[in-house]
Amino acid sequence: MSEHIVPWCLMCATFLTVLLLIGIFLFLFLSSLRAFREIALSEFFFGNNWNPISYHTPSWGIVALLQGTLLVSTVALLFASPLGLFTAIYLSEIASPPLREILKPTIEMIAGIPSVVLGLLGLLFLAPLIAKTFHLSNGLNALTAGILVGIAALPTIASVCEDALSGVTLRYREASLALGATRWTTIRWVVLPAALPGITAAIMLGFGRIIGETMIVLMVAGNSLALPRSLFSPVRPMTATIAIEIKETVIGSTHWHSLFALGLILFLLTFLVNFVADFLIHRRTL
Repeated sequence: MSEHIVPWCLMCATFLTVLLLIGIFLFLFLSSLRAFREIALSEFFFGNNWNPISYHTPSWGIVALLQGTLLVSTVALLFASPLGLFTAIYLSEIASPPLREILKPTIEMIAGIPSVVLGLLGLLFLAPLIAKTFHLSNGLNALTAGILVGIAALPTIASVCEDALSGVTLRYREASLALGATRWTTIRWVVLPAALPGITAAIMLGFGRIIGETMIVLMVAGNSLALPRSLFSPVRPMTATIAIEIKETVIGSTHWHSLFALGLILFLLTFLVNFVADFLIHRRTL
């Protein structure tokens, strides 16, 4: 009897998960449509000023918010991707098995650190350090936020990269060494190209983790609605904007629904990134 019930239960759980995803998308989409009854699409997507609570003429441009999001995400990727890849190479190709069994769980434990703790560490240590190093009035800017968000995404990138490198068949390494190549030559010209789709997928998954981060950017990004001019400019990414404004917004107002539109953009960006990563992972296994 259980042999027939268990597959049905598993199938129901799978379809429930898919329905939840579709339900979230529909909820965000329908809520966003109400905002665009009063907001022009050109103003929303191409406007530079976000000021929904202005007493005169509210502004709904998300360009500064989007640029802040992409700037922090870019810094985080540039910080976490090479560090995660180098860590994965060491774990997969150099470290002894006993050492690997210790280091890999330790690195993955970083993912368990609450974002608010990383934000607090950024406020107390990293932001003052960056301000002192670059002679700034304060260190709450895109660079600080990007580094901390990169640390949060580092375990994802390192772990998936290590799995991709470990998945390269041993015969490739043996053939390269048999032809006289050194270990470093084998890693550079044989292992890395073979694992490239998996490495790319790891970076894309890390980007999905980065772009949705809220608490860290809320604490250390600087909370400025101006267009960022450099890495040292304070910014306010879209996630921080939603977190700051949603608690003070009248339910059902245009401002309320515009925040759901920001959520929809983040949802679609994350979905697109994860879709590409999943495609690359399946391509690696073919």
